[in-house]
Amino acid sequence: MRSIYRIRPTIINAVLFSLAVVLLAGCAQPSADIPTASPVDPTQTLPDPPVKVTKSPDPMSTADAFLKAWQGDDYEAMYRAISSGSKGEISEEEFIERYKEFAREITLQELSYSILSTRTNPDSSMVDYDLVISSNLFDDFSHTNSMQLLLENGDWVIEWKDSLIMPELAGGNVLRLDPQIPGREAIFAADETALAERAEAVAVGIYPDFVDPESSEGLITWLSRISGLRFDQIIQLIEDAEPGEYIPIAEVLSDDSERIINALSGYGAVSIGSYTSRFYPDGGIAPHVVGYVSAIQQDEVDEFRRLGYQSYEKVGRDGIEEWGEQELSGEKGGDLYIVDQEGKIVSKMAEKPSTDGSAIYTTIDPEFQQAVQKSLEGLRGAAVVLERDTGKVLAMASSPSFNPNGFQTENINWDSWLSQIYSNPNTPLLNRASQGQYPLGSVFKIITMASALESGVFTPESEYECGYFFTEALGLDLNDWTYDWFLEDGVTQPSGLLTLPEGLIRSCNPYFWHIGFTLFNQGLENVIPEMARGFGLGSPTGIEGINEEPGNIPDQDEPVDAINMAIGQGEVLVTPLQVANFVAAIGNGGTLFKPWVIDRIEDRFGNVSFATVPEEIGQLPVSEENLEVIQEAMEGVVSSRNPRGTAYRVFNGFKIPIAGKTGTAESGLADPHAWFVAYSNMESEDNPDIAVAVIVENEGEGSEWAAPVVRRIIELYFYGSPQRLYPWESGIGITKTPSPIVTPTPEE
Repeated sequence: MRSIYRIRPTIINAVLFSLAVVLLAGCAQPSADIPTASPVDPTQTLPDPPVKVTKSPDPMSTADAFLKAWQGDDYEAMYRAISSGSKGEISEEEFIERYKEFAREITLQELSYSILSTRTNPDSSMVDYDLVISSNLFDDFSHTNSMQLLLENGDWVIEWKDSLIMPELAGGNVLRLDPQIPGREAIFAADETALAERAEAVAVGIYPDFVDPESSEGLITWLSRISGLRFDQIIQLIEDAEPGEYIPIAEVLSDDSERIINALSGYGAVSIGSYTSRFYPDGGIAPHVVGYVSAIQQDEVDEFRRLGYQSYEKVGRDGIEEWGEQELSGEKGGDLYIVDQEGKIVSKMAEKPSTDGSAIYTTIDPEFQQAVQKSLEGLRGAAVVLERDTGKVLAMASSPSFNPNGFQTENINWDSWLSQIYSNPNTPLLNRASQGQYPLGSVFKIITMASALESGVFTPESEYECGYFFTEALGLDLNDWTYDWFLEDGVTQPSGLLTLPEGLIRSCNPYFWHIGFTLFNQGLENVIPEMARGFGLGSPTGIEGINEEPGNIPDQDEPVDAINMAIGQGEVLVTPLQVANFVAAIGNGGTLFKPWVIDRIEDRFGNVSFATVPEEIGQLPVSEENLEVIQEAMEGVVSSRNPRGTAYRVFNGFKIPIAGKTGTAESGLADPHAWFVAYSNMESEDNPDIAVAVIVENEGEGSEWAAPVVRRIIELYFYGSPQRLYPWESGIGITKTPSPIVTPTPEE
């Protein structure tokens, strides 16, 4: 029962009387000891009353800055905004790690917020806000929270506590993700053999110090069989080894390992180790196209954890492995828990099942690709082979190559392979086919010829006297390749009077300098650059699956620019992929296709999520009539009926109908880059026609170095095997001399 107390009126009256007495006493005359106020001078300016100023008068702006810093992962700025008392409870390092851990476990993608209201007292404030946390794995998390602020030294600061991250984390609770990680799917060749897959494998290597020369024949035979290296190559490796050095030989699938282990177990020099990891057969088929996987590095952990990865996983690096990371690795899943400070589960916040990835099927012909790779062994350069009428990539090789198994730390050979990769000054990881940017040299004369014909200033019948020297542009001292050869052999003569097609067949530098100089002086300075861009140069091809560089096609500002560009020098830069693509367009009648190496992406149930069909990206800006003139001239470069062609000797007697062009590009070093391009005209039902571009870096003339490589690639494609040795070989793949036999271009 509630009691009610009442105060009697007589008591109230007595209290009021006492207060009145006190108030009357206060109105009495002051004593002499208390000074009285002086009269106010009306002319005197009185000072303004003191005002308390704060640096952050608005607590909402402080809360907004704190949340905005969280959006930008600026944890240092967040820590600066909290109160001194809060800093006494948690160090900056602990504070930052608390937020990073939260981001990792919830797989934070981004967060958004809106401030709802502010309740402010003189020295404290409360800011209410909504927070939405977007996760890479789970549905969005949203909650309403309140942030308390205090005034410290005139600034609003935040009284920080764990629940400001998320209310469920009050009292030191943390998030813990129990991940579900699907297996990484395979990358396949055109014939559906694996180019990259997870597999059980066996790594084989040797310690040369323990190889017995008297009984090593059987060992070396086995090593040659499993590695693909020739007998003499393995002997050379053994002879060149440093004392105590370990030499990795090969990795083979466990299916083939039992007989290998039995055969090699008796040799004390052999090291054999089994492992399960991402596996690349034959030391890497098209490794620059396929790419590789490697472990997440320490400085990448936060980034990948927020994407749903665990720190011990591997991710794609370069090539298709990188491009198709999401498709290959699938959708990660897991269970997200609230865990207390003792590690006990408080509650489950979210769950998501993982989804298997999809396999990627490429256009690469594995046997042909390996043969193309071997065709560049010992050279530094690249080769691209496209299906002429579709843009399909049949082979793409960059030399020197690398073994992608070297990035699999489970492999006993990995350290040795990596050492070979990173100690090689020739950058084996660079995909020279799509990322190497080079001057094009005389292959560019095809574009200059197209510009000359389309301009109307020149016709196929236009003649020019091709001598040793170009003298039209005063101040320039330029000489033809025939003069350079004359200095070497004392025999080679100038090419003489040539029509425009003959100028291309003979690759006459003065003729094309004349074209560039003439067009520029007639106000047609943009004709050649625009023609080059119309051929697809100066911009990426758009190929999916691999990284590429755009090259460079500059405008012509001065006559010297036009003269240089006319023969593919100056600031002209191209990639072999771009060049193969426009050569294919010349051969197919003028259609530029987007090159493609990804055939399809397909899950394990046969569902195709992505499939490529040939895609036209443009037409060469050349009339049909003029294109035929160019095609005929390119046929003349290699024709057995035209001994003046710059590639006549290389293709003399060649039974496969082709058209091509040599190129020798000054590189700024002693020896130029060698180019050769070609397309076939077989019109075979079994083997679609191809286009090929080959560059050999810093070796010399295109006819001497690149043309023989193109011939071999065409033989490999149509015949299945090489039909002729390189000039520098004593056997297929065996170097005879350090340089080829030099023979000048024959004359009539």
